[in-house]
Amino acid sequence: MTENPKPLRFATVTDQGTQWRLKRNCALTPRQVGGCFLGLCALSLAVGLFFWSQGAVLVLPFTALELLAAGAAFLLYARHAADGECIRLEQGQLVVELESAGRLQRTAFAREWVRVEPRHGDGSLIEVYAGNRKVRVGRFMRAELRPALAREIRQVLRGA
Repeated sequence: MTENPKPLRFATVTDQGTQWRLKRNCALTPRQVGGCFLGLCALSLAVGLFFWSQGAVLVLPFTALELLAAGAAFLLYARHAADGECIRLEQGQLVVELESAGRLQRTAFAREWVRVEPRHGDGSLIEVYAGNRKVRVGRFMRAELRPALAREIRQVLRGA
């Protein structure tokens, strides 16, 4: 009688292979951030124009400064809202894709040569490496869950 393999906690299993998606936990999408910023601009400009029409001429320059600072913060947030990591086991390769600020870094490792280890064993990032190529993953998950993720990836790599 064969045992069922342990269920996977973090992975999604499809016909193409096994996949782990680790994403930033963001409350708003970039489009929603843009809508919020436009609403903030409309409200701030309405208040600034009202006080300007009442004779407080310095309100509009401060409103512009406020919107510039808020715009920079919203832009920084929106730029990194879609950051994430995707680890896939497909066709005998472990493929690691890291996306940061719209830039994608893709590294593929041969399944039989890849090693998966916590960097220091203290909840730090997980190192996926083979030969002289190394990628660190796990930025978007709690530190105490990273060792469990590393064990799960090793389990799938072994085919257990």
